[in-house]
Amino acid sequence: MEKIVINGGKPLNGEIEIGGMKNGALPIIFASILVTNGVSVLENLPAVKDIDLSLEIIESLGAKVERIDRHTARIDATSVKVAEPPASLVRKMRASYYLLGAELGRFGEAVVQYPGGCDFGGRPIDRHIKGFETLGATVTETFSESGKCVRAVTEDGVVGANIFFDDVSVGATINVMLAAATAKGLTIIENAAREPHIVDLANFLNTCGAKVMGAGTPTIKITGVDKNELHGCTYTVVPDMIEAGTYMVAAAATGGKVLIKNVIPKHLEATSTKLAEMGVKIVENDDSVEVSVPSELTATNIKTLPYPGIPTDMQPQFCVLMCVAQGVSKLIEGVFDNRFQYVDQLRNMGASIEVNGRVATISGGSPLYGASVNASDLRAGAAMVIAGLAAQGKTEIENINYINRGYEDIVEKLLAVGADISLVNIED
Repeated sequence: MEKIVINGGKPLNGEIEIGGMKNGALPIIFASILVTNGVSVLENLPAVKDIDLSLEIIESLGAKVERIDRHTARIDATSVKVAEPPASLVRKMRASYYLLGAELGRFGEAVVQYPGGCDFGGRPIDRHIKGFETLGATVTETFSESGKCVRAVTEDGVVGANIFFDDVSVGATINVMLAAATAKGLTIIENAAREPHIVDLANFLNTCGAKVMGAGTPTIKITGVDKNELHGCTYTVVPDMIEAGTYMVAAAATGGKVLIKNVIPKHLEATSTKLAEMGVKIVENDDSVEVSVPSELTATNIKTLPYPGIPTDMQPQFCVLMCVAQGVSKLIEGVFDNRFQYVDQLRNMGASIEVNGRVATISGGSPLYGASVNASDLRAGAAMVIAGLAAQGKTEIENINYINRGYEDIVEKLLAVGADISLVNIED
């Protein structure tokens, strides 16, 4: 077991290169099992634990996976069969529920254990189930030796339909896209999620021969194709806007100057706008953004929202920045019920934060001090790293398996821009 140790108070200066988007790569990996003709070569995969897990899951169903290098995988899914994947893998990541849509699209049936991943309170899959049922599936809850499962079955394959989501859901939008890619007829998703990884999935599916239109807008239209028409391709995953945003906030919190490379600035607009409001200087280039702090940071108010709003996955990082900014900030969580679990860790470092339901009030401007803290989830873990970088003294972060799920080489990247950070082995 390892922990991250940081001696804080050092401004970050230099360049950081961003990897592929984890939240985009995961549905694309599961979408690859729809491909019955040829192989898929996926490039710019982030070298993080969730990618390894997803590849292991599809291997358990019969896919042949070859890791060409750290960031490239060759997937032959021609021998995939409907089966219940190992619960030990499924329960480690939320995105494992994309198997439902992918298997349903290919085989007309699917069975998957309830997924795991970070716990932010209620994260029901009722909207996924609504989508599957509208496409003609019968969805039931069953029990196997490994525990509670979701089973979806159609009589004769998925049938296109009109689906309206009462609330925007990234996961449900992706799952319906996967199931509908080979449906009979036209599927229309209204009030669809608009995130960049929705567009990335649509681009991958279309490159394989699917017919998806409107991704990135509230209305997505999918004309189903015969599953034998989906062919392999070589596809490059887009850069990770959350990884980029995390390092942007880290540069700002330490008063540094960092060039964030290999990004799509359009994907970062909401984050860049809020940073600018707080006094951060943002310079956008074609495929990079430069972050610097010419003056004192000031308080702001943020509400997380579906794209193109501030991502919920940037909420803990912004909370740290609000702690070091002058004045009182309000942070409203607009997506999940219980995403302030990390606040006690920041209080241990001297932060003044009051939480009332989905609203946190942060009285900023007082120094943060190094402490022993835990990563309670993936993005909270990133926030602890930022807090340690900005704090005075030594910070030790345990339970870093969460961080490793979503950030490739985070210690090495921060070392390269001047952080005093290291990985230390500890006894179990």
